Amino acid sequence: MIDFPKKLEQKVYMQLSSQRVGYLLGAGSSYLNGNGYPLMTNLWSLINEGIPFNEREDIQAKLDEGVDGLEAALDLLDDGGIHDTPHRHLVTQAIAEHFCRITPSLDVHANFLQRISQRSDEVIPLFSLNYDPLLERAAELSRLRLIDGFTGVEHAYYDSTIFQHRIGVVRRSWRGRQFSIIQGNIHLYKLHGSLGWYESQSKGVRRCGFDHPTPIDAKRLMIPPQRRKATDTMSIPYSSLWSELRAFVRHGPYLINRLVSIGYGMRDEHVNDVIENGLVRTDLTLMIFARNLKDDVFNRWSKKKNVIIVTNARSSLNGEIGPGHPSLWDFEQLSKEV
Repeated sequence: MIDFPKKLEQKVYMQLSSQRVGYLLGAGSSYLNGNGYPLMTNLWSLINEGIPFNEREDIQAKLDEGVDGLEAALDLLDDGGIHDTPHRHLVTQAIAEHFCRITPSLDVHANFLQRISQRSDEVIPLFSLNYDPLLERAAELSRLRLIDGFTGVEHAYYDSTIFQHRIGVVRRSWRGRQFSIIQGNIHLYKLHGSLGWYESQSKGVRRCGFDHPTPIDAKRLMIPPQRRKATDTMSIPYSSLWSELRAFVRHGPYLINRLVSIGYGMRDEHVNDVIENGLVRTDLTLMIFARNLKDDVFNRWSKKKNVIIVTNARSSLNGEIGPGHPSLWDFEQLSKEV
């Protein structure tokens, strides 16, 4: 009889090599064992000096009271009114300024993109919850086509219909001109926005250089880590990006059969709601790879028959609980297996 770790590995490798796979990347995929972008748990200590004194004191007071992290502190400072408080936007600005100073190695992300671009699927859907530009820079370094909804150079404009376009080659034959769609096109959907994204009244939704300042009259398009982010996703450009996620996991017409979640702690309910709606389909498998999951999160997802979980301490294979895996949850390891 095959022991659980071996059975888990076999199942994971089989699913990763199957067709119609989509990917969902969380902060753990950009952490790079401390050599990349910081996780939410230690973010406040890195950005607080970049926030004006009064708002910084407000946030620090909530944290000193023992609330569960920066997101919870921002929630408590928001009265839920139509006009939100400035704290969340100041935090976003500070995050952007800090991230602009970070230049991690692109090797792991380049390897990941090179491997998934070799898939035979027409479109490779890649959803990211991260603000950082690791994927875009790695694709450029590797000379890979990555479609993110923007067209242009210095101030690219956003057009959601780009995701419906297909790229192909026109060949001449005795039958006449033949159009063949190129396989392996990576579509990147940054569900919470990104460095470099902004919106202005005169120019609409645009993208400038990732480490460039946004225009003076523009608003950064990075959804702050706070409960209002579920509402924020209903505005442009986020609404069209989230529609793509719902289409791939639930509504079609092009459905994925596997959603590979890497480095996401499964704590955002507005994300989880979409995933759970998709899991109503018996032909969709969710694969969760993370260093660790909180007990309530693990218990919630490990019971589902079409979910596979791999963490350092424990795992779950279609409802069967077993020991963790020393490396299979890690993005660098997975980048060699996808």
